[in-house]
Amino acid sequence: MYQVIARKYRPQSFSELIGQEHVRTTIENAIHQNRIAHGYIFSGQRGTGKTTVARILARCLNCINGPTVQPCGVCASCLEIAQGNAPDVIEIDAASNRGINEMRELRDNVRYRPARDRYKVFIVDEAHQITSEAFNALLKTLEEPPEWVVFVLCTTEVHKIPSTIGSRCQMFSFRSVDFDELIGRMRWICEQEGIQADQEALAVLATAGEGSVRDSLSALDQAIACCGAELNADRTRQLLGMFSLESLNRVAEALRQSDSSAMLDVVQELERNGHNLQHFVRELARYFRNLLVAKITGRNTRLIAASPREQEQLGGVAANFSEEDLTRYLQLTLDLFKDLQFASQPRLHLEIGLLRLVHAGRLLPIEEALAQTGPAPPKPPPPPRPPPKTPVSNVTAVKLSDWRDSLHKELCLAKLQHTADAVEHSNVQLTGSELIFTTSRIYGMAIKTDPELPALVQKLAGRPIKITVKQGDANNSTSLPTSEPAAEGDPGVRERALEHPEVKRFQELFPDAQVRAVRDLKG
Repeated sequence: MYQVIARKYRPQSFSELIGQEHVRTTIENAIHQNRIAHGYIFSGQRGTGKTTVARILARCLNCINGPTVQPCGVCASCLEIAQGNAPDVIEIDAASNRGINEMRELRDNVRYRPARDRYKVFIVDEAHQITSEAFNALLKTLEEPPEWVVFVLCTTEVHKIPSTIGSRCQMFSFRSVDFDELIGRMRWICEQEGIQADQEALAVLATAGEGSVRDSLSALDQAIACCGAELNADRTRQLLGMFSLESLNRVAEALRQSDSSAMLDVVQELERNGHNLQHFVRELARYFRNLLVAKITGRNTRLIAASPREQEQLGGVAANFSEEDLTRYLQLTLDLFKDLQFASQPRLHLEIGLLRLVHAGRLLPIEEALAQTGPAPPKPPPPPRPPPKTPVSNVTAVKLSDWRDSLHKELCLAKLQHTADAVEHSNVQLTGSELIFTTSRIYGMAIKTDPELPALVQKLAGRPIKITVKQGDANNSTSLPTSEPAAEGDPGVRERALEHPEVKRFQELFPDAQVRAVRDLKG
């Protein structure tokens, strides 16, 4: 019966394992020093060798020559573990055995010694799916198991393993397999199977696996079934639904020429050929990422999972764009991929997304935009100032009691009561373009310190007016009181007046002011 490549060429010892050197070295040293832990947690993405290493560990512990880092592979334990039917190596699928009853049964099984081998090894796959109650049932067993028991928990989501479990085990994080190592492994398998595969075809298969050995070998099995004994990149790409570098370069060319019509043609061709639009956008995001890396590194690099010929092409395309442009394209493509996951009209979203890429490519750095605008045009000269409506003599001093009343009214409307009172108790004269207030020192300070008074004066006069304050008597019906204080009928009037909030505020504004008289208006 045919056995798939992923199972047929599954590593049976640490020497056959590719990648994961940190895991291999630590476990080999532990076996050499006889420091074997009772619990291990193997975490990492799918297809990176977690269950395979767990089986290799079981063979190393239970080999007839063991514990050893080089199991013989011919004894009963080695053969049965490789076939998956060893009595003392129990593999449990936690996806279907995740409850507390299954864990209680496992806990009861731990108490019995191995039937034949040196250790009883429990390999729990997809361990993150075990319920919280089931994990709690295992706590004591994991902390103090019998000397003949070893637990190996394998998971792709280590963050779901309770910390109480993790603290009782040694944790190993499995990494994605290097691109070149993966290609080398598949080339060796093709030689064993008598398959002719070019470098680019193997690169396509390794890219499809995204660092997973099992996924890449499954894709290799599928390609052999489709193409026979000769694998080429184009047919392999078509089989796996992947997009060639040339098809993705059409998008880059449309961006370079800022051609929106060419972008719409790309979408039309994808729709006509029945391609998955979301898959295309995912490949496009990876393409822009590779362009960005090629732009930054400027040479062939292991950061790009591609053949040397494809890396050279990527470098040539990346030279047409700035690093800022490629970063912007990558971010927009990632946003588009997220939108397509819930889009009811994927073609419409793809068309809009690709047009946004074109528009983003037309953006200029702020320095270039400013350089293209040139110096600002000169401002037009201000219009000539109109002559005053009412000519005023520059010689004759005119007393303007009516004009003062108008100013007093405007100040009251503007809620400038202190200034209004000062104007009311002042003598006002307009001589040419100068407005003279003759008043006491206190009211003069109120007129001088009001920033809004000049604007109101200019509004009433229709032209700019200079304001001058002179100290003296107002000499009119609203003049200041004499220096002698007025008689006060009620002794408490002055105290009440000094306690008034407005009087206190006025004294704070003018600390040199003096209250010389108080008059009871109610009397």
